[in-house]
Amino acid sequence: MILYLDDELAELWKGQDVFQLLTDMHGEVYRDVKGRRTLRFVLAGKGYFLKLHHGVGWKEIFKNLLKLRLPVVSAANEWCAVDRLSELGIDTMTTVAYGKRGWNPARLESFIVTRELENTIDLEAYCAEWTVNPPAFSLKKALIEKVADISRRMHQAGICHRDYYLCHFHLLSGSQQVPAGSRPRIFLIDLHRALFGKKPDSRWVKKDIAGLYFSSMEIGLTQRDRLRFMRCYANTDLRVSLEQNRRFWNSVLARGQSLYEKLGNPQRTGQ
Repeated sequence: MILYLDDELAELWKGQDVFQLLTDMHGEVYRDVKGRRTLRFVLAGKGYFLKLHHGVGWKEIFKNLLKLRLPVVSAANEWCAVDRLSELGIDTMTTVAYGKRGWNPARLESFIVTRELENTIDLEAYCAEWTVNPPAFSLKKALIEKVADISRRMHQAGICHRDYYLCHFHLLSGSQQVPAGSRPRIFLIDLHRALFGKKPDSRWVKKDIAGLYFSSMEIGLTQRDRLRFMRCYANTDLRVSLEQNRRFWNSVLARGQSLYEKLGNPQRTGQ
């Protein structure tokens, strides 16, 4: 069994079966699907988010493998992803508790508890009115460059998010006013599907960027805005990037369009 609690929770939950305590935890349920439950709870006046994994079963594991998808069987992915992103200097959630017990991957019990992000808004919601109420150019430019920078650093480190939509970027309140030469503060969340490797997996990198492209289709971005993202993501001259990575960008655009034709309004991706 693995169990980590920060000092405050270790004191509050001293002598208790933490797995049972969290299984019985009451709060605002955000998601309840096979094998995973996400809820917000308040403890000692502070807000927390709990993701409780309780085994997906062999059927679900094999179904994912047959579709060439890596099944998510525990909270370990999110635990590791938060740590890796923090090492890279990418703002993300703060883990205050993590646990895992059992050896059978189909019946693993695990959890992760993170501090609630305060005074933030997800970019999907923040950008929703841009088509009718466009932001200041400096703000839009800063946000595009920040998201591109996060994406590049994450992928270069061999990490793929696998659920990469605007709703999983949270903008800190006050970052809407961006002084010249600075960047807004954005937190990347929902990392339970994250994939790790020594080198970036090109297939999942394409899917990440295509998902981001898809989720930005109806917020009023111009062709110039998208080219700015491409330049910042490649971190090189735009013409060079387009010449050297034409196949990559064509694949991203095609997959983003395919997602749009399949799912329609990008706001349906919010989870």
